[in-house]
Amino acid sequence: MQEAIVLDTNKIFSALLKPSPIRKILLDNKYRFVAPNFISVEIFKHYPKILKFSIHTPEEIVHLYESITENVEFFIPGKISLSNRQKAYELTYDIDLKDMVYVALTLEVDGKLWTGDKELKQGLLRKGFDQFFNPE
Repeated sequence: MQEAIVLDTNKIFSALLKPSPIRKILLDNKYRFVAPNFISVEIFKHYPKILKFSIHTPEEIVHLYESITENVEFFIPGKISLSNRQKAYELTYDIDLKDMVYVALTLEVDGKLWTGDKELKQGLLRKGFDQFFNPE
């Protein structure tokens, strides 16, 4: 089975704005993407901003979102083991607790985290966490 790549919501935001290497990777079936199930809520919450900055029509954005999420396995954060949630808390409590679920999910699926959040990445690296997806 393919290694799981945990998606940060911002990767999907980026893919919805304009053609990019991020979009190309997200639409490539050679990867196994996983994400917390609240990503859809985040996209909906920020939909006006996406519309404002995207080069696409509303219909194109919806179609792109559907195409991207066809290749994403969604997880309920509450089903992540307590031990992985605790480890993620220890790793993120002094960086950004909003990112805890992404780190917990990465630990849960023993995958790689794909994030563009430099502060999170640097903070996690300082603590010895190096499970990051870096596409070539």
